[in-house]
Amino acid sequence: MNNLQPIENNNQRVLTTAQIAEQYGTTTDRIKDNFSANKARYTEGKHYYCLTGEELKEFKNLVGNSDVVDKRTPKLYLWTEKGALLHAKSLNTDKAWQAYEVLVDTYFEVQETKRLTGSELMAAALLEAHAVLEQKEKRITTLEQQAEQDKPKVLFADSVATAKNSILIGELAKILRQNGVETGQQRLFEWMRENGFLIKRKGSDYNMPTQRAMNMGLFEVKETAIPHADGHVSISKTPKVTGKGQIYFVHKLMGAEPLLPSLENEKECHQ
Repeated sequence: MNNLQPIENNNQRVLTTAQIAEQYGTTTDRIKDNFSANKARYTEGKHYYCLTGEELKEFKNLVGNSDVVDKRTPKLYLWTEKGALLHAKSLNTDKAWQAYEVLVDTYFEVQETKRLTGSELMAAALLEAHAVLEQKEKRITTLEQQAEQDKPKVLFADSVATAKNSILIGELAKILRQNGVETGQQRLFEWMRENGFLIKRKGSDYNMPTQRAMNMGLFEVKETAIPHADGHVSISKTPKVTGKGQIYFVHKLMGAEPLLPSLENEKECHQ
């Protein structure tokens, strides 16, 4: 099979009678006899080509000095893949069927990709390039849409990054909610307590920053002196989120899941 010289007719790979006989392990006379006995089953142009006259002369010139074609023959039969199948059926031997399967895999099928003309190959390449370009355009559109969706968050994060003034936790909750974080003052206080940023133990330090949060620079405590009628003065302590704390909580909470289940018409409480 490795020595089988490929030949083509009308851009289709074909075999001569001698080649068929050699591959199927029989004689050319046997191939000719089977064809004569079953000629009604064969269709010219589908199962075979019969070359004579100028057509045969032109084909001989195409194959050149090859010994595939006898230069003296006045008529030449060329068998297509379907013609080769009918010959395998007529012989019905293991050798013929095995050879036919090999021919399909290594001789006829290989030609399928070679039948494309130059313009067809260019058209296929253009279609593939168009598909790749379309995928890239879709990817760019998706990225642009995502960037547009993220723009408010990016702008907010950038603005917080330059913030120098401390704000109340309730103010931070409002800003977060305006930028897509489903929270409120009460929920933000509770989240901070549950996550170790505020003291949750009931007492005078309730809702004050934990030592860890203070060490991280996330809060500062504003102390206000309140004079009373009896003359004594009490100190009111209010936790405020520093600029560093705002950056920290924005990065932690922007785009996160709701801190607590949504509460409709939640009333903001005053610390």
